[in-house]
Amino acid sequence: MASSSSSFFFVLFFLLVSAPFLETIALPELPNLTTLSFEEGYTQLFGDSNLMLHRDGMAVHLSLDQRTGAGFASQDLYLHGVFSASIKLPSDYAAGVVVAFYMSNGDVFEKTHDELDFEFLGNIRGREWRVQTNVYGNGSTAVGREERYGLWFDPTEDYHRYSILWSNRRIIFYIDNIPIREVVRSQAMGGDFPSKPMSLYATIWDGSTWATSGGRYKVNYKFAPYVAEFADLVLHGCAVDPSDRRRACQASDAELYDAITMSADQRTTMETFRKKHMTYSYCHDRVRYPAPPPECVLGPEAESFLASGEAKFNSRRRRSKHYGRSSVDAVLVV
Repeated sequence: MASSSSSFFFVLFFLLVSAPFLETIALPELPNLTTLSFEEGYTQLFGDSNLMLHRDGMAVHLSLDQRTGAGFASQDLYLHGVFSASIKLPSDYAAGVVVAFYMSNGDVFEKTHDELDFEFLGNIRGREWRVQTNVYGNGSTAVGREERYGLWFDPTEDYHRYSILWSNRRIIFYIDNIPIREVVRSQAMGGDFPSKPMSLYATIWDGSTWATSGGRYKVNYKFAPYVAEFADLVLHGCAVDPSDRRRACQASDAELYDAITMSADQRTTMETFRKKHMTYSYCHDRVRYPAPPPECVLGPEAESFLASGEAKFNSRRRRSKHYGRSSVDAVLVV
């Protein structure tokens, strides 16, 4: 059973991401967990008029057309924190379209950059969007740590929340408050664990060369503009100056993020999600990595993956059509 301290911070995180299945539970008021308007926390990267603000700056629409995509970034760099957005993806034919919600410091540390990725990969009509997560540390781009998943809902019909917890000890990716991936800092990863301040980014762009079936299907601008909608933007982190070599959070901030862990129930839900919905894992890709990267611990689940890292029986892993279910119920649907 989790300690009282861990339970407190677990509740804090759930308040932050506003879990829909906890709406009937009264939670205590906690400071500094509000969503930010675009002007308060972000700046436009590219795309001029392809970035549009809505709801008095509380929502952002990014568009891709034949002229350009669009993107924005946080005004500050952060060393650890919880970062989140509700996202609605473009519908209809979206092959070749890439929507990304990620953290990076490539503009500051060009040769030793860190990165934490949510990438959404479009598809042809009738096939679902795919979600990919990735982790880079200290410029370790030669070792891709990709995982891909199917979803148990249609991400084009409504907003869904995607969150990243990054602390000194672990990284957890969440979809609708369900943990889907945990990366724990270890000696095996060494310097490949992200450790330098990063900005938060959101972009939409043309990934025709690789995003859908290895580039077989490309963006068809007959269906443009492709619009990705972002709302409920949360930057709850330790803002730092990257030129400061100390690059340290205050002790209270560091303890806050380090204390967020998973309960036994959360871990069970994550394991169920991964068993049912993970369609690719770099740890099981024996073509790319005949010897698995050192942080990969292979168990009996390895039998569920092909040598390419793709999951067997992907047809069983397609999303449930029971959209009326709660997020947890949907993950557990057989």
